[in-house]
Amino acid sequence: MEKWRFIVTEPMSPAMNMAVDEAILQLHGEGKVPPTVRFYTWDPATLSIGYFQKAVKEINLEEVHRQGLGFVRRPTGGRAVLHDKELTYSVIVSEEHPKMPSSVTEAYKIISMGLLHGFQNLGLSAEMVSLASEEEKEKYTSPGSSACFDSPSWYELVVEGKKVAGSAQTRQKGVILQHGSILLDMDVELLFSLLNFPSERVKQRMMESFRQKAVTINEVSTRPIGLQEAIKAFGRGFASGLDVELVASDLTAEERELAHELVQTRYGTEEWNMRR
Repeated sequence: MEKWRFIVTEPMSPAMNMAVDEAILQLHGEGKVPPTVRFYTWDPATLSIGYFQKAVKEINLEEVHRQGLGFVRRPTGGRAVLHDKELTYSVIVSEEHPKMPSSVTEAYKIISMGLLHGFQNLGLSAEMVSLASEEEKEKYTSPGSSACFDSPSWYELVVEGKKVAGSAQTRQKGVILQHGSILLDMDVELLFSLLNFPSERVKQRMMESFRQKAVTINEVSTRPIGLQEAIKAFGRGFASGLDVELVASDLTAEERELAHELVQTRYGTEEWNMRR
């Protein structure tokens, strides 16, 4: 069975978390590191926004700072995500890898099988729903909200009819980076306090819609699930979902060095984070 690298990094700053994902992508593209599954958490809890979002227009930056949260722009699309009571994953693999279909949507589906198996390992009756029709898309999205969990992808992971994971993908230099949030719990009030809305009424309506369409692991689990149990369940899930052996490893010295450089030149800069 093919071996992929499996890394669980220590809690990192928002800029460092994004820089590490990009460093792995760059060095994998150069053939210096193998395909990698990485799990990580955030210190402090962080609001990340999608590559194309307008930070000042869509985000209440004053409230982000008041709450002591981190803030960073991702290299991937999608909308705002509150990284707090969750496990974040990333998968970095060449577009030319035999397991990866050339279609973005089908590659997304293959990688997301790891998530599906992880939820099932926790005893949840998760399923992957194709959003081929407008009717299916409508079930899992709310118009006008900046919250990423609200933004439907091509295939949606669903438990009890509600969305349970939010993911985004980018392709650079022939390499796929897909990362996303596996929510153990979530403070919906806090998330929506960080987003800008035209009025309080619109905000309340969006929040209610969000609650009807998204759910966390501990809302649907019959018992409390902690971070370490989630790491084990999803580690096994990605191994079986991708049909590979995951070998526990660490970042290389070159990856860490490149990541620190990317913090200085990109993810830690106002120019990058406030660019739109």
